[in-house]
Amino acid sequence: MRIVVHPQRGFYRLLFIRGDYVRGVGQVTISQTPKGPRPKNFLYRKQGKKHPRPAPTKDLISALREGEVQLTAPDTHFLAFLSDHQIASSEVKCCRICLLEDRFTPIAMGEGVKSDHETICYDCALKELRREIGYLGSFGRRSMEHIGALLSLYRDVNRVLAALQPEQLDTHLTLFDRLDVTKVEETSRLDDLPLPELFRMHAGVERLRPVQQLALDKGLLAGKDLLVVSATASGKTFIGEMAGIRNYLEGRGRMLFLVPLVALANQKYQRFRERYGSFLRVSLHTGVSRLNLPETRAVGERDIEAAIVVGTYEGIDHHLRTGQRIRNVGTIVIDEVQMLEDPDRGHRLDGLIARLKELAPGAQFLYLSATIGVPHLLAMKLDAELVTYAERPVPLERHLIFVGRQHKIRYIKQLVEDAFRRQSSKGSRGQTIVFTNSRARCYVIAEALGRRAAPYHAGLTSRERHEVEEKFSTGALAAVVTTSALGAGVDFPASQVIFDSLAMGIEWLSVQEFHQMSGRAGRPDFHDQGRVVILAEPGGSYSRESSNTEEEVALALLKGEMEEVAPLYDLEESSEEFVANAVVCNGEIGILERMNQRMVGRAEPPLDALLAKGLIQRSDGRYIITPLARVMAEHFIGLERLDQLRKMAEKTEDSLGILVELEALEEDRSEYRKGKGRR
Repeated sequence: MRIVVHPQRGFYRLLFIRGDYVRGVGQVTISQTPKGPRPKNFLYRKQGKKHPRPAPTKDLISALREGEVQLTAPDTHFLAFLSDHQIASSEVKCCRICLLEDRFTPIAMGEGVKSDHETICYDCALKELRREIGYLGSFGRRSMEHIGALLSLYRDVNRVLAALQPEQLDTHLTLFDRLDVTKVEETSRLDDLPLPELFRMHAGVERLRPVQQLALDKGLLAGKDLLVVSATASGKTFIGEMAGIRNYLEGRGRMLFLVPLVALANQKYQRFRERYGSFLRVSLHTGVSRLNLPETRAVGERDIEAAIVVGTYEGIDHHLRTGQRIRNVGTIVIDEVQMLEDPDRGHRLDGLIARLKELAPGAQFLYLSATIGVPHLLAMKLDAELVTYAERPVPLERHLIFVGRQHKIRYIKQLVEDAFRRQSSKGSRGQTIVFTNSRARCYVIAEALGRRAAPYHAGLTSRERHEVEEKFSTGALAAVVTTSALGAGVDFPASQVIFDSLAMGIEWLSVQEFHQMSGRAGRPDFHDQGRVVILAEPGGSYSRESSNTEEEVALALLKGEMEEVAPLYDLEESSEEFVANAVVCNGEIGILERMNQRMVGRAEPPLDALLAKGLIQRSDGRYIITPLARVMAEHFIGLERLDQLRKMAEKTEDSLGILVELEALEEDRSEYRKGKGRR
């Protein structure tokens, strides 16, 4: 039998262990007598019994002589008593908390967990953590697994607590992981490539970046269609420039460079004009506003026949949907092609690509993205060669902090100020993008951060957005606070991204959206490294319909894999794209079928419904497109919205009232689509 002796204040606790089980628990004091230290007041109870009973001290001495005695800490009085009775002993490290709960858990060297000034076992340490963090909120299973992993890594309760609820932020403690840069082989010099001299003179590039070299190796300058998947700021735009301007200067046609946002289009337009405007016409095509206001006027030349046309998806698509053509196109760049997965706009991008392939069959298509799930499958669907480069241009640290919502702004302020105080080896100050879930929250956070912060969202005027962009680019702002407006690629050279929320509205971010937003942190021309910080509220939620909580979503996003780009289109979406394709091909049935088949997503067949409602008619191998169907195409609406418009028009002639009601219905539909797509 093993007898473990644990010194306590004024007495000794004893565990009587046979095999792996505690058979009994004792308590004894050692008093000094003329004969030396002797035991007295020995109490003993069998395991499972509630109350101890007095027992003869001679029985204790007999048990000690017959058993293996181990002390949990050196104790001169007990050792003297053992020595007087010629009883051998040894020392053992074990968990004190287990001993107090009648368990014996030995702790081998390096296996214990530090808790204040003692070492305890892992299980007891985890219980201590649960008690300490209980007031933060309800942690889910995935979150506790992460906390357990931190405990295994640090072997220190206080250090884990500092990572979960830091009084003072210590990025060494909150670090979740680090995505490092892997050095690649030497890349080509621009002067050594078969590129027009005029382009090389103005490109401002001496040597290719790794992803650019990979694109070159996959046939970029041989006219191959490519899907390029690489981190933000890795140099994807220049891939489009090399192919597009070379194709134009060598007589193969003009370049279309298409992006999802007006702000991003403006930035690309300015970039191309500054570099190539001295010898090429560059134009901007983002759609026409009916309001003649300064903030809605075009900021650049609007010429669809220019050498380089920068446009938004909808701006170019509207041109096609009205029956107009785009001629002599040699290169078409689709930036942020992951927008195919967008619940509201994905079907339109999908249809636009199909329409452009039909109108410019000889053009080279380049699809660019920082985040694509299962990219080789999308490359097959687009009939393009895949170019992937997994490394980032600068290393990225990702940090996770569990914190109550009421404390988030305090941490954001500290993180923003810390970043702005620092200067990189390239001479740039650290600047921050803060993502949150609503416009109202943007203003709350920006106001708390002070004059060096500004809100940025889709509700601002064009002039207001431009002012924020200009201030950020010149280093006048330490932070912008935004909704998802910056997730899709507007070029803010930020070193740090903070997630105040992991939701857009009431819907959790997808893994793809999270990676897209995270990718804004760290630019090779400005920073030595990027940093992403997630502030996750334990038990936090933005919708009663979701059982997930923010801290669990945080871990799922950090560890998650992106899904395949495989959208499904309902009757509303498929009917809108069907009539748009029909307008472009002028109703030619064979061409229309080919265009529909080129789309990546799977559509609910709309033909029977369109025929039944008389919106199109079949005649001599073609479809006759009615004026109402052309309205559908031009105004980006499908059958459902058309029916709603008809019913509203029958009830009232108040066009403004119809518009407001239709907008509300569209918002409801958008929320439904987002929720359906993410469950």
